[in-house]
Amino acid sequence: MTATLDLKQTALLIVDLQNDFLHADGAYARGKATLPGAAALIANMKAVVDAMREKGGWIISTQFTLIPGRGGEPLISPHLKQLRPFLRKGDFQPGGWGHSLIDQLAPADFVVEKVAYSAFYMSRLEFVLRKLGVETLLIGGIVTNGGVASTLRDAHVRDFHPMLLTDGCAAFSKEAHDASIASLGTVAPKLTCAEAATLIRAA
Repeated sequence: MTATLDLKQTALLIVDLQNDFLHADGAYARGKATLPGAAALIANMKAVVDAMREKGGWIISTQFTLIPGRGGEPLISPHLKQLRPFLRKGDFQPGGWGHSLIDQLAPADFVVEKVAYSAFYMSRLEFVLRKLGVETLLIGGIVTNGGVASTLRDAHVRDFHPMLLTDGCAAFSKEAHDASIASLGTVAPKLTCAEAATLIRAA
């Protein structure tokens, strides 16, 4: 764990913690694809969010997006349609309730729509980070082996300094989560949300 943080060059990156993924009335709950440990994950991330707000740090929410086509039917990649056949019109739609960051963590300073695992892919995330002068990213969200892993690795190859919030992310199985945490530890420093909050408040 790094000893200090420069908050002028640091942002908290919240990956996909949206109503349609996590809320009891969201699309994934409707499809019975609930995420184990979601309540603990949200509580852990809230500690980091609160610390960043208290110190005036940047909070960026990247939000998985299904772009509506004609008639409002979402444009869905074939692999996702096969994996999550319950997704339907209105789910993860820009501007919709399901698309939004969960209330416990809202609001973010910036919201970036994402259409793939990596939040950098075909998005404005890097533009925003460069304009803000951000070099270090505290990364948490879902899922560990999907959006979190892809975004963290992408940040690394773009010469950002990503830091992984180990208890600020979750996957649909403990095995997938643990394997990803171990793998990502070769790319980025690992710290808990409590450790991150302490670093932020000490900055």
